This record gives sequence, C-alpha cells and structure tokens, in this order.
Amino acid sequence: MTTTDRNISVTGGSAGIGTAIAQEADSLDAEAAGRPTGRTVAYWGAVVSMMLGVFGLVTAEFLPISLLTPMAADLGITESLAGQAISTTAILAFAASLLVSSFTRALNRRHVMMGLSALLVVSNLLVAYAPGYLALLLGRMLLGAALGGFWAMSTAIVMRLVPEPLVPRGLSIMVSGVAAATIFAAPVGSYLGAVIGWRPVFLLAAGLGVLALAVQFFTLPSLEPRGHGSLSTLLRVARRPRVAAGLLAVLLVFSGHFALFTYVRPFLENVTGVAIASVSAMLLGFGVANYAGTYFGGFMLERNMRLTMALPPLAIGAIGIVLSSTTGAPWLVGALIAVWGFAFGTVPVAWSNWVAQTIPDEPESGGGLLVAAIQVAIALGAGGGGMVLSLGGASGVFGLGGMTLITAALLISLRVRQQPEPAASCQA
Repeated sequence: MTTTDRNISVTGGSAGIGTAIAQEADSLDAEAAGRPTGRTVAYWGAVVSMMLGVFGLVTAEFLPISLLTPMAADLGITESLAGQAISTTAILAFAASLLVSSFTRALNRRHVMMGLSALLVVSNLLVAYAPGYLALLLGRMLLGAALGGFWAMSTAIVMRLVPEPLVPRGLSIMVSGVAAATIFAAPVGSYLGAVIGWRPVFLLAAGLGVLALAVQFFTLPSLEPRGHGSLSTLLRVARRPRVAAGLLAVLLVFSGHFALFTYVRPFLENVTGVAIASVSAMLLGFGVANYAGTYFGGFMLERNMRLTMALPPLAIGAIGIVLSSTTGAPWLVGALIAVWGFAFGTVPVAWSNWVAQTIPDEPESGGGLLVAAIQVAIALGAGGGGMVLSLGGASGVFGLGGMTLITAALLISLRVRQQPEPAASCQA
C-alpha cells in the first residue's frame, strides 16, 4: 500500500469519474496478480460490508448474555450451564482463528468472507429451532467457526481495502460493528426476548447475517491470498517478544471483561434487584456509551496509543470492584455501567491497530493470534465466571473480574509495545 493519501474528485465531470474507475480497475488487476497495489482509492462500501459482518457475528455471540434467563428456563437447564453456550462458541472461534488462514490459503478472500457470513446464517437458524441443549451447542459451535475465521482475517482485509494512511479509519469503521452489536444484542435482545421469545430473536439475527452477505456480494473486490498462511508462521509470529506480551495482556483484558459482562443480567436482577425494563435500559446505556467510546478510541489512538490501551481496563476493573460491593442505588449502578461501556468501546479498535502496527508483515497471522487470545479469554471469563457465580454469587464474579482487569492495565503499562519487531527478531 502507498503512504500517499490522494483523494479522487468526482466533481470534475466524466474525466474524474473515468480516472477513479481506471484506478480501481488497476488496483483489482494488481490484487489478482498478487502484486502490491499502491492503492490510492478506498473501497468504503467493502469496509462497511465488513462492519456488517462483524455486527451480525458479535450480535449472535452476545445474544445469550441478554437472553440467559429465558433460554435456561425453556431448555430446562441452569443459568450457569446456559452461559457455557458462550464459552463453547469461544472455544470453536479459538480453533478457527488459528486454522482459517492455513486452511484457506489458496482461496480468494472474497469467497472466504462470504462463506463465513453464510455460516453465520446457518448457525442462527440452528439455535432458533434447537429442540434441546445439544442442538443449541451445535449451532453455537458453527457460530464459533464463523466468528473466529471472520475476525482473524478482518484486519488484514481492511488493510488491503484502503490506502495505508486510512487504515486506522477503516479499522474504526469495521470495529464499530462491535459497539453496534452491543447496543442491539444486550438491551434490544432482552426486550424482544420478553416480548416475542428468545427463539424469534435468533431468527432476526439470521436476517442480519443475510444482510451482511448481500452487501459483501456487491461490494467486496477480488482479494487473492497473501502471506504464508501456515501454522509454522503463526508460531514464529507468536514467539516475537512484543507480540507475546501483547497477547498475554489481551488475555487478561478480555477474560476480566467477559467475566463481568456474561453475568451482568444475573447481577442486576439478583444483587441490585432491578426489573427487566431497568435491565434493558441499563444495557442500552452500556451499548450507546460503547458506540461513542469506539470513535473516542480512534481519536485517542492518534495521540497516545499506550494510554488508550492501558486506561480502559484500569477504569473497568475499578468499576467491577465498586459494583461487587454495591447492593442498591440503581441509578449509580446504571451510571457505572454506562462508563464501563464507554471505556470498553476503545478496546477492540486499540488492539486491532496494535496488530496493524506491530505485525505489518503478517497481518493475517497476527489477526488470528489476536482473535485466538480473545476467544480463550472469553471462554475463561464465561466459564470461570460461571463457577464463581455458582460458589460466590454475582458479586464474587465482579470482584474477580475487576482484579484481573487492573492486572492487565499494569502489564500494558510496563511491557506492551506497538512498534514492529526489529528485522532480526522478525526473522527468528
């Protein structure tokens, strides 16, 4: 990619339009030949299609959080067992994130991404019509494969869709799908679950997957595979010291967050005693604040990346500890949850930029490692949080998650760097 940001005017008549079309055609020809594109145009429609894919996947991943109680009651299982539907998705996403680049290294990335979006649709349909717990887990396993594969390749693909100076902006747009999913999956999911039932909510999630697939069909250009795409490459990248420290920090940040977020509804209902309408309102506040935090994170990344990476887990950890000792004052709980949402909004975009800056030579492998670490963290957070929930209640979950996040903030401050490895280290 070029480091020159040239804007193409389409107001200069047919010549300007013709130039834009010719440049896009040249870029596509270069992609097909596997050459550096020197891209001077951005495929923003394709970036939006990636955002829609992320939105659909993360919505489906998080829906059980807001529907945990009715799902458990309908299937005749405990809430902690229902929570394992989230950890099961995370386990499969972990495997897919590590294997997708190797297994698809001969395939056009356009076709791979569309195939993963189609898998999202199938998984949601299986969950919606699941007759029992095992069928539910099967649908969630397919979702994990789609989620891990899509996320693992998303950063590398955005890096190929826009000129190099616009990569942070493109990543911010793509990652905003996470915040939008948080708005939809938590408050809207819990509200619609109470009105129409949890199964129709998953049918709506399948519809989101169809929308993402359609937009990808019309906007994603042909993207021939790049990079080495092998398991040995993954191991070499993971052994780089700066990468290893970053992945450990990711593990702590996301496991702490999801220990809290997976069981936020039982906490609100059982500890603070709020009604379902108030739960939906608080989760909506979380989601809206999370969406705003995504764009604030992009603003902060341009000024101080280390602070943008370290401050949010510190703030969320402190909020978790405060909430663990809170037994009333719903207005205070709602305010703290909104601040939590705002802080977490900066986290995904910060770590996506960390991959782009730290592992620019192997972004698919770097993205796979990042997603693998996140999915392990989700499994640890949801699974470990479920055990703590059974033994010590929701307050214990929030205390443990808060301490984990504070530890992550300290590690980021002391050890995490975003610059690429020196050449000798990269070749090791």
